[in-house]
Amino acid sequence: MRFALSAALFAFLQTAAAAHAHMPLCMCTDNGDNTITCQGGFSDGSSAAGVTMRILATDGRLLMEGRMDEEAEFTFQKPRNDFVVLFDAGPEHQLRVPGRQIAD
Repeated sequence: MRFALSAALFAFLQTAAAAHAHMPLCMCTDNGDNTITCQGGFSDGSSAAGVTMRILATDGRLLMEGRMDEEAEFTFQKPRNDFVVLFDAGPEHQLRVPGRQIAD
C-alpha cells in the first residue's frame, strides 16, 4: 500500500509541476497500528526531507514536532483527540491536513 501511495504522490508531483512552481504537497495515511505516516514533497519535484512537521490540537496547542526524514516521510503516534498535521516549510509553504481526513 505504501508503494501505491508513493507512486500516486510522485505522479501528482509530476503533473502539478507544470501548473505551479513550488507548491507544498503532503499526504498522510493511518497505518492501522496507532501510527500515521505522512509523505511530502513539492510540486516542482523537490524533496521535503528536513521539513518541519507539527501535530497540533484543534485549539492550536502543539502536541508534537519533528522533521521529514531523508525519504520525505514522518511517522508519529496518533493522538487520542482531534488533531491537525502541519507541514511547515516556511512562509507560503505550509499545508494543514485535518486528522479526521486521514484514511486507513
